[in-house]
Amino acid sequence: MNDEMKKKINEKYEASIQGAERFWPDSIYKDILVAFGLFILLIGLATFLGVHPEPKVDPTDASYVPRPEWYFLFLFEFLKYFPGELEWVGAAVIPGVLVMALIFLPLYDRNPKRHNSTRKFAVGLMSAIVSAMVILTLMASTDVSPLMAGILSLLLAGVLFFSLYKKAGQEIPWRKTALWVASFVFIGLVGLTYQQTLAMAEPVETAHIASSIGEKMSLGQDLYSIECVECHGPDGEGGEIVGVEGLEGVVVKSISSNDEMYTRNDGSLYDITAYGQPNLGMPPFGGAYGGELSPSEIEYIVTFMRYTWDDRTEVPADAVSSAIPVLAEGEVPSYEVHVSAVVKRQCLSCHREGKENNEYLMDTYDSILKGGINAPNIVAGDLNSILLQTIQGTELTGSDGEIIHVMPPNGKPIKDEYIDIFIRWVEAGMPETADDAAALNVEAAPEQEAVETPAS
Repeated sequence: MNDEMKKKINEKYEASIQGAERFWPDSIYKDILVAFGLFILLIGLATFLGVHPEPKVDPTDASYVPRPEWYFLFLFEFLKYFPGELEWVGAAVIPGVLVMALIFLPLYDRNPKRHNSTRKFAVGLMSAIVSAMVILTLMASTDVSPLMAGILSLLLAGVLFFSLYKKAGQEIPWRKTALWVASFVFIGLVGLTYQQTLAMAEPVETAHIASSIGEKMSLGQDLYSIECVECHGPDGEGGEIVGVEGLEGVVVKSISSNDEMYTRNDGSLYDITAYGQPNLGMPPFGGAYGGELSPSEIEYIVTFMRYTWDDRTEVPADAVSSAIPVLAEGEVPSYEVHVSAVVKRQCLSCHREGKENNEYLMDTYDSILKGGINAPNIVAGDLNSILLQTIQGTELTGSDGEIIHVMPPNGKPIKDEYIDIFIRWVEAGMPETADDAAALNVEAAPEQEAVETPAS
């Protein structure tokens, strides 16, 4: 730096401090106001927007891929270009070099000029870096293709560079307009990325992790009823498969026998369920092998099988809820307690969405009463209802002229005690809740006493 340059800088400095404010208290006061405003903004965001809830972590799910917060998504996307053994380069080396370059900037940047209009290389480099961060974030949270991301990145970098850089003493037309456009584009892309990240997380339901044996048995029975009953039967009895595409007529062995329960540990039952048995026609159910069940869900099924069919195990007291309650003499059954349990065990594997069932779904109280092509399939007080006849072995002709087959269609009739639950439920008027059934029990009690009391 020559003497003439030093003189100009000193003159410029002397002119700038004329009428300038002091660091204390003027600048500090403004900094405090800005910091307080940001603090209030954060409090407002936390109060009215909050943190988007995520499902509880499943410690047994090794297939889960964690995703960072939206403001780190650019680095998350950046790591995709450093696979395998090179991942550490993208995760640590390159970000570390850039951070160190910023820390030591005063040591190697000797340019006496500080205005962005005179710093061509610095403005260009930062425009490219900021644009790349925005585009990488957008790619991580949307379906933007790499080609489109590259084009957007170049456009954004060009607008930023054009807005911030100009030759000394030269005024570029529309420069301020371009700067405002670049600012709005940047803010819009950040906002869009944030909204897309939230939208991607919204469909995820909160996962429930069972903690007790009883709870695992209950959840496992529900899963077994949906995923396994069609082939293995409600009690694991096996037999000929009916109505399952690709396995029609195949005979499977019992999985609830002592031969199976005594010779297979929980690990082997888990592996068979997760990986399947392709040579025998059993598909995989584990998410890691193309199925739909998480590791926890498979564990629940295994727990249900072990504590239900292995007579060497001691069923805990809290597992009573997982069994179908036994009706006492004269007790009125309800849908909530008795019928829904039988339906889950015997019917739900077929009578649900995605199955051929004459549109007769049995997943809710209303659908059982009102659903199906031949609705109503069951009527309060009518012991000749379609459902009651088919579960008792009678084949009927529907309103559309099609045959309504015996239920279940695999030739293994429902147990008599389960049929009795349906019959007594229909006779009582099909109460929905336990309270409704209890009220009917109370009404029936005085009548029963009057019949049993001998005349004086």
